[in-house]
Amino acid sequence: MTETDLCLAACLIGSLLSGIRWLRVAQREHYLSLSASRFALRWWRLGIVNPLMILIAVGAALISIWFASSCIITAAMMALGPIGLGLKGRTSSIAWTRRLRTVASVATLLICGLFLAVRQFEASPVLYGSIAISVPFLIDATLALLKPVERKFARSYVTQAANTLERINPIRIAITGSYGKTTIKGYVRHLLSESHSVVASPASFNNSAGLSRAVNEHLHSGTDIFVAEMGTYGPGEIADLVSWVRPSISVLSAIGPVHLERFGDLDTIVSSKSEIFATSKTAIVNIDAYGLTEEAERLQASGINVVKCSEKDSTADVFVRSEDGLTVTVSNHQIVTNLRIDAAPTNVACAVAVAIALEIPAATIALRLATLPAADHRRQIVPSDLGATIIDDTYNSNPAGAAAALKTLTGLQANRKVVVTPGMVELGNRQNPENRRFGVDASLIADDLLIVGRTNRRALVNGSRDGTARVHLLPNRDEAIRWVRENLTAGDAVLYENDLPDHYA
Repeated sequence: MTETDLCLAACLIGSLLSGIRWLRVAQREHYLSLSASRFALRWWRLGIVNPLMILIAVGAALISIWFASSCIITAAMMALGPIGLGLKGRTSSIAWTRRLRTVASVATLLICGLFLAVRQFEASPVLYGSIAISVPFLIDATLALLKPVERKFARSYVTQAANTLERINPIRIAITGSYGKTTIKGYVRHLLSESHSVVASPASFNNSAGLSRAVNEHLHSGTDIFVAEMGTYGPGEIADLVSWVRPSISVLSAIGPVHLERFGDLDTIVSSKSEIFATSKTAIVNIDAYGLTEEAERLQASGINVVKCSEKDSTADVFVRSEDGLTVTVSNHQIVTNLRIDAAPTNVACAVAVAIALEIPAATIALRLATLPAADHRRQIVPSDLGATIIDDTYNSNPAGAAAALKTLTGLQANRKVVVTPGMVELGNRQNPENRRFGVDASLIADDLLIVGRTNRRALVNGSRDGTARVHLLPNRDEAIRWVRENLTAGDAVLYENDLPDHYA
């Protein structure tokens, strides 16, 4: 084997190993364009070792202009790094689904084709190293190349789901919002299930693939109501979902900086979420949220029946006050008072509004409200074998929800209170100030604040300086859980606020 062939083999192996790492990131990021390269740029800048490794890799690739074998060093750096982002994954292993196998196959062909082209034209070995370094960008190029193919492939399932909806013809309810939509979906299902056969989209199946799967697998001829949770990463996505689900009742629960880095500003979030009302006869709107009072007025002017929900405006159609338990008022008539449940008032108001729109009797709503289910991993209070109380809020990643979770922790009678968090992400230019604010609030309530990972470490630490909590910096959630088990006893309480997959540092 010649020196050039040895370089080619080393860089090819390094590229394929690196590719597994970035394929896992792309899958965790829902195959969004630029996801692999975006996280690659983050990871290679992290700490001291990773920037040093990428500098060595680039330097070795350049030196291969004169000493071809030096690009083997580049291959080794790409196979091993970035340190901290493993091939297997700590929180979730790569899942070799049909889609990922397709992406992996095309990316492998692309990478191998580039290496063979360089070999065929006897170009400089520096190009071998350059290909190895560029693997995340090649993964993203593959995602972009396959996007129209995947869209066409998924369309067949959407067509089947649309036909199923037309054939069974249930009442269709759609729910969206920056946060609260999964919880409201559970509340709606609970309030309606006594008198109707209700199918709700499971878990967070809130995109086209998830909703079409929910319809195709769960709807049956006896279904009266289908409740669809709808999520979006940008303008047009909810409009596409609405075009085939065609809800007659739609709920817009909240507007906040969740995914702000993708939308750019809150007004774009408002307009994107408001696409949910395109086919609606009844629009249920939380008028306390940013921009939604104006949106409710616009909808009313268009002729849609609007139900306004609030915890601040007593003149709203559904008003839920949270002093001394929840008091629920519908059209100026109280239907329940002193309801002792740990629930966000506007979430309750939106769910009640759906039930009212479907003419569920107020007495039935009042009875069902007393047994509202807690959403999994959202302010869910569970006991531990240590005797300590756990507040599981690991599926929450927004500032309003985090504040509510801290309020729940405050209300517990505990000897020692602990908050475990990696902070919140995808908040755009508000990520640092929101995490700093959470650091302030958590450190004023908790005795110990466990900051997990590095993504928001600086902001959380800066905020914690305004409080009295002891701050502990831990590399990952496993280490945080170990700390909790070693330090908490019966009578203590811990809040697990948000959890990030391990492709976040």
